[in-house]
Amino acid sequence: MTVAEPKILTRRDRYRFGDGPQLVLQAGTRGWSTKDLEDPEIHFLWNQGRYEIIDGVLTLMPPAYFRGGMVVDNLKFLLRSYFKAQQIRAVFSGEVDIAITPTRAVRADGVVVIGEDLPRFEALHFELAGTTWKDHVLTLPPTLVIESVSEGHEDHDQVTKRQWYADFKVPHHWVVDGFRQTLECLRLNGDNYAVDATGAQHETLEPPSFPGLKIPLREVWET
Repeated sequence: MTVAEPKILTRRDRYRFGDGPQLVLQAGTRGWSTKDLEDPEIHFLWNQGRYEIIDGVLTLMPPAYFRGGMVVDNLKFLLRSYFKAQQIRAVFSGEVDIAITPTRAVRADGVVVIGEDLPRFEALHFELAGTTWKDHVLTLPPTLVIESVSEGHEDHDQVTKRQWYADFKVPHHWVVDGFRQTLECLRLNGDNYAVDATGAQHETLEPPSFPGLKIPLREVWET
């Protein structure tokens, strides 16, 4: 028996529903690239779901739980206060798509672009009038990426993405686990990450890469 190859779905394909053709994003289909996200129709549908492109395959992300987003937001709040006190420019966002390679787009739970890294992003120009780098998939490595560990997807969040961000030369990568109450702060050292600081429960972290920053973990786990 011949097994059919998975359909290669591109932005030109349409599936017929109701009275007319309609584009759908189908997990498991191949042939995707970050270039496809420049198509307004695909970009719109992409934003309605939770997708990543992994080596050209459209992949569904795990469900988003309140706790996972809460710990990322709490970390960003602490960081925002720190950078404001240090008088350092910093731009924050969450659920950000990052083009690691032309066939790999991942969604980061938290992203921070800091200080001297900002001019590189602000110098980017786009064909779509009236848009800036804040309106598109990131094509440059942000200063810091925060990943919140999802239950059942620990390897993807803690191992696979860690290597991808290192390959992309993201200077700082933090992995927070709201279920186990742990935080690992990593800094890029050559081609791999080294531990900058790590802690759990109610400890207070002081990552050397950010002088003067104190992270009371109790405030990360609690509202």
